[in-house]
Amino acid sequence: MQLIDIGVNLTNASFHEKHQAVLERAYAAGVVQLVLTGTEIACSEQSLALCEQLDESATRLFSTAGIHPHHASDWTADTERQLRHLLAQPRVRAVGECGLDFNRDFSPRPQQEKVLEQHLALAVELQRPAFLHERDASVRLLEILKDFRDRLPAAVVHCFTGEQKALFSYLDLDLHIGITGWICDERRGTHLHPLVGNIPRGRLMLESDAPYLLPRTLRPKPKNGRNEPAYLPEVLHEVARHRGESADDLAAHTTACARAFFNLPSPA
Repeated sequence: MQLIDIGVNLTNASFHEKHQAVLERAYAAGVVQLVLTGTEIACSEQSLALCEQLDESATRLFSTAGIHPHHASDWTADTERQLRHLLAQPRVRAVGECGLDFNRDFSPRPQQEKVLEQHLALAVELQRPAFLHERDASVRLLEILKDFRDRLPAAVVHCFTGEQKALFSYLDLDLHIGITGWICDERRGTHLHPLVGNIPRGRLMLESDAPYLLPRTLRPKPKNGRNEPAYLPEVLHEVARHRGESADDLAAHTTACARAFFNLPSPA
């Protein structure tokens, strides 16, 4: 059984000087490839550097490059040039993390929308998939995406936590859906249980979003409370249970989906 973690924040400070050990535990758990998330220019550069430093085979670690909506206010005239340079690197496989976050509003909404459109335009021009973030903003995200969707090669709403209406609208736009340990949270994730069965095979991918969203069903729980890619099988089993699929079957089709979406090679 092989898994691909499509969203891990390996540049997070909680992983400092622990990268190799974290990766070894992931590989031992069957997570054979990982996509490191870029959320700012510096973070995107660091993610790429980790890929190059920690994966000599160039078959296991890949990354994204983008500006998270929390940081949309940091967009400058030079940001697009920097993103273009990053997206030209072979290890960088998607534009993002980009999107809209109307929950925390760390950047003004008009600026978030403008920066999202800049990302989508880049994705269209470079024919790269988009790695999307959305919180309390599905209506507006859909409105913006509709102007780009026919020209985008693919897009995934990562860490989907929304309701049925948003999910069906995303699927109607032929978007991919990323599911995290949120589905393992009995306090706020149970609404996902009946929804995940509606995601077609070939459109569903799994992610840890580590170090965030430690699966609450995990036993024993790590004392540090930090999520890791090695815990992705916990998400796999929870999703499989609610889809009525075996873990092996779910692993096979989500891994094939992720490999096709990010154009990943077979791992060495």
